[in-house]
Amino acid sequence: MADLADFAARFCALLRAQGVSVGADRAARFADALVQVSPRRPEELYWCAVATLAAAPGDVDLLGQVFEEVFGDAVHAAFRDERTAPGAGAPSISPGAGTGQVREVPTAGSALEVLASRDFGELEPGELALLREMMRRFRFAPPVRKSRRRRPASGGRRVDMRETLRGARRSGGEAVTLHRWAPREKPRKLVVLCDISGSMQAYARAMLQLLMCAHGGARAEVFTFATRLTRLSKTLAADSVAAMRRAGEVVPDWSGGTRIGAALREFLDSHGARGMARGAVVVIISDGWETGEPGELGAQMARLSRLAHRIVWANPRTARPGYRPLAGGMAAAWPYCDAVVSAHRLDAIGELLAAIGGEDSPTPDPGARAGVPGASRW
Repeated sequence: MADLADFAARFCALLRAQGVSVGADRAARFADALVQVSPRRPEELYWCAVATLAAAPGDVDLLGQVFEEVFGDAVHAAFRDERTAPGAGAPSISPGAGTGQVREVPTAGSALEVLASRDFGELEPGELALLREMMRRFRFAPPVRKSRRRRPASGGRRVDMRETLRGARRSGGEAVTLHRWAPREKPRKLVVLCDISGSMQAYARAMLQLLMCAHGGARAEVFTFATRLTRLSKTLAADSVAAMRRAGEVVPDWSGGTRIGAALREFLDSHGARGMARGAVVVIISDGWETGEPGELGAQMARLSRLAHRIVWANPRTARPGYRPLAGGMAAAWPYCDAVVSAHRLDAIGELLAAIGGEDSPTPDPGARAGVPGASRW
C-alpha cells in the first residue's frame, strides 16, 4: 500500500510539472484505483491513470507523454495491437516522446462512457472499480412521508394553540396573531435485499458498490441473501475500498444457492414486521431463480406488500427482448411488485432511482399490484 501511494504521488508530481492540474483529490482516486484494479500490465495502469487523473483531452495527451517517459518501450509494446480501448470512439493524436511515432489516445470520458453502457455481468472487477466516480453522481431519493413532529407554517391548516396563547399574553390577552403548524416531512426508509447467488454475483457487486458510492445509499438498510440472510448496513456505510473488502469477508454465502422465499421470511420475522419494512421502499435485487418453493416466495411477498409503501424489483434478466416472468420464483413475486426494472448497467440505473422515488416503470403486466388483496399505502 505504501509503495502504491508513493508511486501515485511521484507520478502526479510529474504530471503537475508538465502542466496538468492534478490535485490531492485526483491523486487519491488514482491511488484508490491502483488498489482496486491491481494492474499487472502497462495498459491496465495507463487506463487507471486516464480514468482518474485526466479531466480534459489535453490532459490525456500530456499524461500519455509522461507515461511514455516513465515506462518507455513497454508502452509501445502494449499499444502495438490495441491503439484504443474497445469501443472508445474517436481517438486523439499524441506524439510519442522521442520516438518519432504517432500514438492514438482515447479520451477519458469516452472510455468511461463505454464502461457505463456495458452489462455489469461483462465487467471485470477492475473495470467496475473505475465506475466508482460516476456512481457518486447518483442519488437515492425515496418519497417523503409526514412525520409526527411539527414545524411552524404560516399556511398550516391547524392552529398552534400553545404559541397563539403565548403570543396573546404579550398583547393584553388578545390573540392578535394565529400561529399555525404543519407536520414535518422526512424521507421514507430504504431497504435493499440483494441476491448474491452464483447467477447474480457480478450484478450484486455492482449494486453494492452503487449503494456505497451514491448519495443516500449509506442511509439504506442493506441485506444480502443466497442461502442465508446477512445484514450489511453498517459495513457499507463508508465509501471506501476497505468497506467493500469487509463486505466480502462478512458475507459467508457468496455464489451460493438461492432461497429467496426463506430469506424474505427471515427478514420479515427478524426485522421487517418489527418496523423496518413498515412504510418503507423495499428494493429486491435478484434474477428470480428460486431453489425453494415458489409458493413460499409468493406468501412472503404478500406479507411484505402489506407492510411496505412500495416494492421495487431489480432483475437484470428483464433487459432481454421479450422477457416474461416464467420462472417459478419471479412469476410468484411479480404481482406484488410496484415496479420492475433491469438495472443491468450503469446507464440504466436511472430507471431504478426513478422507481424508488415513486415513478412506475413499464412492465409486461402494468398495474398488477392493484388487485392484490390487503395491499396498503402507509
